[in-house]
Amino acid sequence: MSRPYPFSALVSSDDLQRALLLNAVSPAIGGVLVRGEKGTAKSTAVRGLAALLPEVAVITGCAFSCDPVAPDPDCPAGPHLADTSAEARPVRLVELPVGASEDRVAGSLDLERALTEGRRAFEPGLLARAHRGVLYVDEVNLLGDHLVDLLLDAAAMGVNHVEREGVSVRHAARFQLVGTMNPEEGELRPQLLDRFGLAVDVRASRDLADRAEVVRRRMAYEADPDGFA
Repeated sequence: MSRPYPFSALVSSDDLQRALLLNAVSPAIGGVLVRGEKGTAKSTAVRGLAALLPEVAVITGCAFSCDPVAPDPDCPAGPHLADTSAEARPVRLVELPVGASEDRVAGSLDLERALTEGRRAFEPGLLARAHRGVLYVDEVNLLGDHLVDLLLDAAAMGVNHVEREGVSVRHAARFQLVGTMNPEEGELRPQLLDRFGLAVDVRASRDLADRAEVVRRRMAYEADPDGFA
C-alpha cells in the first residue's frame, strides 16, 4: 500500500492544517469539523495527518489497544497482568461509514454464548478500534441519528457501553474526532455540531499559481509516492 499524500505538501491549506495539528496535540479540544465543497483536500489532509502521528504502545494482542502502563480495568480482553508484553504500532485512522450498522460501530454481543457459557463474547466495533487513535467521519452531516447518539455518548464519556438483554460490556473509547462535510449536502445535527471544539471552512484557491502547484505536486506524488517529498 502506498503511503498517503504528505500532510506538509498541501497547498493553501493553512487553516485546515493548523486545526488538525491543534487537535492532535491537545485532543481535549474536542475534535475538528471541516466544512467545504468537494475537491478541497479534506480527506487527504486527515489521512496525511494520521501518518504523522507518533506510534502508540499497546498490549500485544489486545483488540482494544490498551496502554501497557495503564490498561483499561474494564477491558473485555482483560484483565491484563503487570508483565504483559507490549508493542508499538502506528496510530489508527478509523473511518466510520455513514451507512454503518449500530453493531458495527459499537460492537456486538453473542448472547447465546453469554447465556450458555456464562462468559461475555464481545465482538469489538469501530469505537474499540479507534481507541487512542483518530475516528474519521466523512459526510458527517449525513450520519443517521442512531449513530450520532452512539458517537456523542462515546465521545463525551470516553467509554463505549453495549447492553443486550441484560448482558453488558464497557470499554474505553477515547479518540480524536474528525468530521468532514459538504454544506451543499445538508446541515449538521445541532447536537453533533456542538461536540466539535474546532470548525474550519475550506475553499478551493482561485489563484492560478496555487492551482498549478497543486497539479504539479499531485503528478509528482502519483509518479513516485514513496520518493515524493
